[in-house]
Amino acid sequence: MKHYLKTLEETIRQQWDQKALCDYKGDSFTYADVAKSIELFRIFLSEAGITKRSKIAICARNCARWAMTFWDINVNECVVVPLLADFHPSAISTFTHHSDSVLLFTDKEIWEKLNPEQMSNLKAAINVKDGTMLWHRDETVAEAWKNREKAYTLQYPTGIAKEQLSYPTDNMDKLAIINYTSGTTGVPKGVMLTYGAISDTDEFSNSHFPNKPGETVVSMLPMAHMYGLAIEFIHPNVDGVTVYFLGKTPSPSTLLKAMQEVKPYMVVTVPLVMEKVYANSIKPALDKQKWLLAIPQARNLIYKIIRKKLMAAFGGQVRGFIMGGAALKPEVEECFSKIHLPYTVGYGMTEACPLLGFEWCSEFVPGSCGKPVHDLRINSEDPRNIPGEIQVRGANMTIGYYKNPEANAASFTEDGWFRTGDLGLVDAENNIFIRGRIKSMILNSSGQNIYPEELEAVLSGCPYVSESVVVERKGKIVALVYAELPEDIDTTTKAGLPDLIRATANKSLPSYSKINEVELVDVPFEKTPKMSIKRFLYQ
Repeated sequence: MKHYLKTLEETIRQQWDQKALCDYKGDSFTYADVAKSIELFRIFLSEAGITKRSKIAICARNCARWAMTFWDINVNECVVVPLLADFHPSAISTFTHHSDSVLLFTDKEIWEKLNPEQMSNLKAAINVKDGTMLWHRDETVAEAWKNREKAYTLQYPTGIAKEQLSYPTDNMDKLAIINYTSGTTGVPKGVMLTYGAISDTDEFSNSHFPNKPGETVVSMLPMAHMYGLAIEFIHPNVDGVTVYFLGKTPSPSTLLKAMQEVKPYMVVTVPLVMEKVYANSIKPALDKQKWLLAIPQARNLIYKIIRKKLMAAFGGQVRGFIMGGAALKPEVEECFSKIHLPYTVGYGMTEACPLLGFEWCSEFVPGSCGKPVHDLRINSEDPRNIPGEIQVRGANMTIGYYKNPEANAASFTEDGWFRTGDLGLVDAENNIFIRGRIKSMILNSSGQNIYPEELEAVLSGCPYVSESVVVERKGKIVALVYAELPEDIDTTTKAGLPDLIRATANKSLPSYSKINEVELVDVPFEKTPKMSIKRFLYQ
């Protein structure tokens, strides 16, 4: 297995003057700039007395300088602790302290909400946007940071040359990242991932969705989450792909404008984004042509025109739309299949850095989430027909949770397989089908297993339903529903919505899993960075 830092070193030498990291409509850095930044940071660490394996946190919105900071830390063999900028300030302080981070790269707005006294190991906080020192308690660190450019110039009067690059590759088993993820059913834990795990993910990615120097990609997912970090940034960037960052979550119009200008070779996203594209663009176009869709020749032509327009809207160079983090609504997936959109829905989690299941668009089976990336088993007597826990192992898997022996003991089987907590099946071709979470499964009075996710898929096709969470309350199945209502909806219709939604859904459900009650909620459900609903908040 080739080390991804060896690939990065080769790419920097070969693509020295090519753009590597860019803010859309903002800063731009070449691979030569990346090389200089990494060496500047090495000199700073040495002068500051910060050793290898020290933990360094990054908490800021996506930007090119965030990515530069990641390479600075990662190549110099310190442990990166990426923290979501949307975390509550108390959580940021807690995770920075829990991870034993000695430095925090953040921005002024976030820092002003934090209390340094809650982070006892912290030596300094640095503004990731402009490199200014926000705070320090260690004078040696402050001086080393202030004088790093001068020290660099003394060592490299004419600048570092590409021939002088030498990045470490003897660290496959060493800790590279501690990623704090909230998940959907529990308390955040620090997932430990090695250089080997990242290398394995990069190797798999190259074998299934390769890229080449000069291509481009738009980063819209948070890099504090492994999905965005590994698939939108590390995998493309080490191969010479220019990564453009959108920063904060863009509006649909801003996103499509960026896509048309950047012309990415792939789009990495969550189902929610593509569901909005479907609802706002594709569905209205199909509804206008309903009468023509009954005619085969006309239907095929309409599908072809819609596909062509959609591909053009994303820049015209996309080879595949890669979705993950949640299931795609059945209605949307059926439409994408009909128009032959090159899409795939993967399966992953932070603990797998992040891939567990994947299949390229041309081989993808709708309704599945790909084939296993490495070893995968279903803890069931009949894995093809009876759902069981999905258990996995492989070179991409976590080595455990940082300073959390209880979580480690609960997460691995006696024979070393990782317990995903997901229920699933595999078919004869080894395609994976998720059937829910173990903790969210409902066991009714007759002993029948009910999977909320399956009921939620049915609810997604009901009138006005935007998203839903199915829970059990006092033996009853209750659907919590957030509805998107037209402005001109009358009071009577709105009052009757719960009964309408319940009746519509129950027409498609077996008797043992029919919904007893529907409750409307006023705001969208709270979600994780990968846009999965935080179920534990609504139990």
